[in-house]
Amino acid sequence: MERSRNRFKLKDNVDILMALLIVMVVFMIIIPLPAKLLDIFIAFNITLSIVIILLTMFTTEVLQFSVFPTLLLITTLFRLALNISSVRLILRDAYAGEVINSFGEFVVGGSYIVGVIIFLIIIIIQFIVITNGANRVAEVSARFTLDAMPGKQMSIDADLNSGLIDEKGARDKRAKLQREADFYGAMDGASKFVKGDAIAALVIVVINIIAGIITGIVVKGMDASQAAQTYTKLTIGDGLVSQIPALLISTASGILVTRSGSDEDFGTMAVKQLLSFPKVIAIAGAVLLFLSMIPGLPHMAFLILAAACIIAAYLLHKDEKQQLVQQEAMQSQEMTEIENKEPENVMNLISVEPMEIEIGYGLIPLADESSGGDLLQRITSVRRQCAIEMGIVVQPIRIRDNLQLKTNDYVIKIRGTVVAKGELMPNMLLCMDPTNSNSDIQGISTTEPSFGLPAIWINKDQREEAEIKGLTVVDPTTVLVTHLTETIKNHSYELMGRQEVKLILDSVKEKYPTVVEELIPDLLTIGEVQKVLQNLLRERVSIKDMVTILESLADNSRNTKDIELLTEYVRFALGRSICNSLIDDKGAISVITLSQDLEKLIGSNIQKSMQGSFPAVDPDTTSRILKSLRKMLDSVYFYENQPVVLVSPKIRAPFRRLIEMVFPAVNVLSLNEIPNDVEIKTEGVVSI
Repeated sequence: MERSRNRFKLKDNVDILMALLIVMVVFMIIIPLPAKLLDIFIAFNITLSIVIILLTMFTTEVLQFSVFPTLLLITTLFRLALNISSVRLILRDAYAGEVINSFGEFVVGGSYIVGVIIFLIIIIIQFIVITNGANRVAEVSARFTLDAMPGKQMSIDADLNSGLIDEKGARDKRAKLQREADFYGAMDGASKFVKGDAIAALVIVVINIIAGIITGIVVKGMDASQAAQTYTKLTIGDGLVSQIPALLISTASGILVTRSGSDEDFGTMAVKQLLSFPKVIAIAGAVLLFLSMIPGLPHMAFLILAAACIIAAYLLHKDEKQQLVQQEAMQSQEMTEIENKEPENVMNLISVEPMEIEIGYGLIPLADESSGGDLLQRITSVRRQCAIEMGIVVQPIRIRDNLQLKTNDYVIKIRGTVVAKGELMPNMLLCMDPTNSNSDIQGISTTEPSFGLPAIWINKDQREEAEIKGLTVVDPTTVLVTHLTETIKNHSYELMGRQEVKLILDSVKEKYPTVVEELIPDLLTIGEVQKVLQNLLRERVSIKDMVTILESLADNSRNTKDIELLTEYVRFALGRSICNSLIDDKGAISVITLSQDLEKLIGSNIQKSMQGSFPAVDPDTTSRILKSLRKMLDSVYFYENQPVVLVSPKIRAPFRRLIEMVFPAVNVLSLNEIPNDVEIKTEGVVSI
């Protein structure tokens, strides 16, 4: 039990142990090591390099070995520390342990020139071939990984908005994406350590041989031949025990950064792909058989290889035929199961998003948080603003890129249908002139998409100049968010489905259960309440005061089920709220009215339909009414440019339906809706 507790403590303190080991590596550069301890460290260095290259062979994705760049730095430092310790022993004692001595004897084999050439070849292979290649691959991988991040972030956000993953899954995917980009960036820098290590090894060998020969002759009293023999052997042995682990680790670096995405390790994937085409193996066997017949070549070697290739091709072809038979049997079984099982559920294929935004490729940075885009957070604020101002519940808005759009275009869809669209300049600012003073600022002329105002796209360095001239300057994200907000307000009645009504009623029921229980389901259904709310939202009346709305419906639904009449009763109850934004600072409301003849004409020609009541007047009369109304609206100043037409309660709804196609922004009020303490200023009369 005590032993198990001690192991647990060691595991908990492994960070302290690693810190001490790294500090010990640094001290190895300063403190002389005995030859036997140096042998142990050299053996450990070789073992560590073998473990590292094997790990890279069996990993299936780079993040499984994300510590590799840091480990590459530590192992490089460790090798340099061993080099310094071995150089110290070679120059001081002409002996650096059994490992270095054995490597020198085995490789040199009595010929120092051969030993030097082999060492130089290893250095060249590592420095020019493997290290340069791995460095280039790491650099390109880092760049492409960073370039692909916005698209991958958009994909994660799309999966989150569509419900394929939850918030935690999206957070994990974003973290993994960031770690992958950090890994390739770190590998790009870490590969420089291996290149520097190869250069340092070459310099150390040259210094070691020259200094060793001088030390042997001057200090040790050796003759030139003996000194050259002793120190060359030790230097070559030292270089080999240092560069072989370095070669293994640099090879591991190349394997790791050249791995493509796969669920299989390197060995399994390599064998499977090399042997995936039996015809290729058979052709190779035929070529080897032909080479075995050429005079002067080693016939037996080529014959053995040719036979091996032909036999392998035959076995692979046989195995491939068996797999095809098995696949056909499985497909037949699957077809039988498909025929016997129930029809496929295609309900998910026909569902549409309540609201979505599609953006062109050039606008992706606006939604990419890693590059400073804040579109997602701003859209969350829009949903909150709509809840506060209008009292509506806007479902999560899906954002996705659409390659069929122009680079800087965007469209806003409601239930799969485009209701608004626009164009943005991502690296510019939109400048508008609220005073219509026709400023001469230079830029690209355009139209502000939310309100149709003339505007100009200007460069960011022109912002100060535009603001000094009193112009309104906004960034592209604000333009899109404002357009989205106005679109939601204009089409809020389309977004008010039964499910949204149910959510609102459930929220009201938590605090005011009696209000909801009295009305639903005894007096009205959820669908009938939905129609009343849609009528209110169609004229931009806030439904935030749901208690008053529900109480009014409960009071009047006992006498009538007419949705249009119930809507008028609710408007009367919400009169002060409706008029609040139309009343000026003096407590008055400016309106235009209809002439007595026009009121009588509309009132006597009202007809009922499934869509509500409307005045059945001839087209010529309708045209004259609209022209007279246009003339009056142009000549009267209304508070905050919100035109108001005051009519009798009987014709309010029909008159609104008559003019809404031409004048959607005109407020049509009845006398019942204006509070008694509000003064009414009649600024004009519409007549025909």
